[in-house]
Formats: sequence, structure tokens, C-alpha cells
Amino acid sequence: MTSDTTAYATETEFATDWLSGAGLRPTRQRLALAELLIGDGQHRHVTAESLFEAAKAKGAAVSLATVYNTLRAFCEAGVLHEITVDGSKSYFDTNTHDHPHFYWEDEGRLSDAPADQLQINCLPEIPDGAEIAAVEVVIRLRRKR
Repeated sequence: MTSDTTAYATETEFATDWLSGAGLRPTRQRLALAELLIGDGQHRHVTAESLFEAAKAKGAAVSLATVYNTLRAFCEAGVLHEITVDGSKSYFDTNTHDHPHFYWEDEGRLSDAPADQLQINCLPEIPDGAEIAAVEVVIRLRRKR
């Protein structure tokens, strides 16, 4: 993560600072989800459903709709990045720096791929009046049979 978690006494303090730094009000529900996402200082990839299940297991009183809305707010604030796989399955990444991903088809899991090994030598010509917002690379994998 971009912050040193050792500077914080608790996961709540770290999550509060993360939210405040993004200009987000640290509500009880946002804090509960932020702690699950970044409280230990490790990057992770989650789906709304997996975060909802983790929140329930921790005893947080949040609905699935709240999880979706909160993830959208986190993305809009720039502290999460959404990666869409198969046009319908969304993963949310706490690492907002440009980097490629592996999508493990057999497991339905997203993981980081080594960015230093990716080389993009040429992109198509950009249409007039447009600019590149991002280039996303998702490498789909499956176990050899």
C-alpha cells in the first residue's frame, strides 16, 4: 500500500486516514469495508459479493447494496480500481497503479501479474479528439490438464 501501516495504532485509524485522504467521510459502514480492504496494508482483489461475505463474517451490519454503492464511491474517489472480466464480473483492486492482471478462469480469481515483465510496443492510432484514459491488460489463465 502507499501508506506505512506501522504508523497507525489500529486498522480503524489506517482506514480512517485512507478515506479522509480520498475526501470520503468515514461513516461506520465505509470504515468497516475499508478496514477489510486495506486495514492490514496488503493489496487485494475483491468482488462485491466476497467483500459482503467478509463483512458479514466480521459482524458488520451492511447490505449487499451498500457494499456495491461503497465500492463505486471508492472507485470514484480513486482509491480502488475496477477490473471487469467477461463483461459482467467486476473485481475491485486496492492497487490503483497501472499494472497487468492474471485472471485464473478455473478459480474465478484475479491476481497481479509482474508489471516489469510487460512490454507494450505499439498501440493503435487514437481517433481525433480522444485521449487514452487507461490500458488494461488481463491475461486469462487456466490450469494445464
